[in-house]
Amino acid sequence: MQAVLCKAWGLPETLVVEDLPDLVPGAGQVAVDVKAAGVNFPDVLIIQGKYQFKPELPFTPGSELSGVVRAVGEGVTAVKPGDRVIAFTTGGAFAQQAVVPQQAVMPMPPGMDFDTAAAITLTYGTSHHAVVDRAALQPGETMLVLGAAGGVGLAAIEIGKALGARVIAAASSEEKLAVCREHGADVTINYAKEDLREAIKAATDGKGPDVIYDPVGGEYAEAAFRSIGWRGRYLVIGFANGEIPKLPFNLMLLKGASVVGVFWGEFAKREPAANGRAMRQLMGWMAEGKIRPHISARYPLAQTAQALEDMAARKVTGKVVIQPGS
Repeated sequence: MQAVLCKAWGLPETLVVEDLPDLVPGAGQVAVDVKAAGVNFPDVLIIQGKYQFKPELPFTPGSELSGVVRAVGEGVTAVKPGDRVIAFTTGGAFAQQAVVPQQAVMPMPPGMDFDTAAAITLTYGTSHHAVVDRAALQPGETMLVLGAAGGVGLAAIEIGKALGARVIAAASSEEKLAVCREHGADVTINYAKEDLREAIKAATDGKGPDVIYDPVGGEYAEAAFRSIGWRGRYLVIGFANGEIPKLPFNLMLLKGASVVGVFWGEFAKREPAANGRAMRQLMGWMAEGKIRPHISARYPLAQTAQALEDMAARKVTGKVVIQPGS
């Protein structure tokens, strides 16, 4: 089978595709023939050694996948060979085969295609944990989503609307904002052309948003936080901008506001039962048509580096997937 390998820390162009032996699952593990693998911003950081954890070299990146069970190890009873499954793993998805722990595997809902299945776990899992669990967004509240046209941003918009909230989407181009409106955004802000604080003030009648969802960091973070409403919750998702902002603590005091960290991977590991409930709610919303992953591009395995470069350059909207069989 073929797999993408990271042999040294570096940019996507340093990745290689090589032939490797077929994978054999150990006890409690499931081997999957990968049909699609979701691409996420952490993949760009992991190959550079800049993420929260550093795998041992060499390794295959990629953390979410869908496919067909190839074989199961001793003690696995939840799935069997031939089952269509979704899996989240710490690595190994950018390959024609992957081995994952059985607790990281869930059945694909009937009628779901492989690309959609590979695009739901990390982005929607992150946004559900952030918006529902960490922010406790309530019906009638207002949420501002920065970087709203990205994978987690669009997921946050849809989840906010499913909860009955008003959602303001901020992004850097009219094309991206059009996608945000297609996914339910009530108001849009082009922060490349508009003054962010003034636009937020106008969109909230001066009250400020109850929740701010920020996967970007960088220059817009302080302006957004200065606009937050009383008892607001500022969700720290990540730093796609590349710059970790430094917020003055007096702002939290003056607004009675909270800065809330969101690390879905650790949450899923530490609280698997809670994560399972979240995933079931997400699948229910998908069946009802309330959420639908926006897949803007598909790449063959040989073009994985290009997919990551496009992700790093913030050229993508929604999700992109790798199709190892193509």
